[in-house]
Amino acid sequence: MVAGRLLLAGGFAAAASRYWLGVFPLVGRELRHWRERACQIPDPTLRRLALFTQSSERGNLEGAAAFAVLVPRAHRERVVRALVAFQATYDYVDALAEQPAADPVANGRQLHLALRTALEPDGKHADYYEHSAASRDDGYVRNMIDTCRFAFGALPSHTSVLEPALRSAGRMIVYQSLNHGVGAHPRCALAEWAAALTPADTGLRWWEIAAGAASSLTVLALIAAAAQPVLSVGEAAATERAYFPWIGALHVLLDSLIDRKHDHRTGQHCLTDHYASAEEAAARLAVIAARALRGAALLPRGAQHETILTAMTSFYLSTPATLEPAALPVTRSVLDTMGTLSAPTMAVLKARRSAARLLTLGTRA
Repeated sequence: MVAGRLLLAGGFAAAASRYWLGVFPLVGRELRHWRERACQIPDPTLRRLALFTQSSERGNLEGAAAFAVLVPRAHRERVVRALVAFQATYDYVDALAEQPAADPVANGRQLHLALRTALEPDGKHADYYEHSAASRDDGYVRNMIDTCRFAFGALPSHTSVLEPALRSAGRMIVYQSLNHGVGAHPRCALAEWAAALTPADTGLRWWEIAAGAASSLTVLALIAAAAQPVLSVGEAAATERAYFPWIGALHVLLDSLIDRKHDHRTGQHCLTDHYASAEEAAARLAVIAARALRGAALLPRGAQHETILTAMTSFYLSTPATLEPAALPVTRSVLDTMGTLSAPTMAVLKARRSAARLLTLGTRA
């Protein structure tokens, strides 16, 4: 047991070193670029939304880039560029889809078509703003899409992951189009679609499979896998199976857990509301976390996938919202399931959040 803990600690230290020394500086450069680009958007509403999304979802962007620890150094810069651009596109179009629209379902679907185009080196741009009230973004969305697909298309094994990546993007598009609908009918359509998508013998409820479909992690893991000099179609398929539905479901359900109050306040759909109680949610997420860990461990470079998975769960569970009565049982059960490795990742992320709060207070003062 001691040897196992030392091995886990060593793996975490190595991954953390690669991230902070080899990846994080590249992330900072990409984030500065996209902030400068957002400042050029002529429409004031879209400009504010783009800048706010980049700021509020910075953790998403930094987390997306964590997959670059899996790749050879020679391709790391290109992978970080693709990862950040894809996640930034997703965050922005999702925020746009939450704005009022005459047809929310059509608007959500049209905006999220950007996710598929971002993975198609030769794909044609759609009119992403066709159903939106505003559209003057000076090519901002198209720039993010092109940055992702050109970087992705230059990776040595991108053709091996293209099919599962497009399949994953397709699931995200359908989920987001149905999830942003208003009233009971779109929710029923979402439930029917997710139930039909559920793999046999998984025992997942429809909102859990929907969470897996909504997650960007499958695409991010496949982009990182594309940097391997040789990658078989079978390895790409194994990555998709590990991330969808299990890892992706855990990702989005934890996001739903910490956003619950915000979703209630803004009238957004909250997936964790479908559980009958906090105790049921805790039991179900523990099961999903266990399956997610098992799937990550079986992948090539499995220890690194486990570290990324644990860091992702710690990112969500280190937020103050997870200590509230409705969330605390889930926090405890998932951390117990994640095991020894969750301790250092929780410590690092809590310290970073505290430092960020102190910096914000200092800036305001």
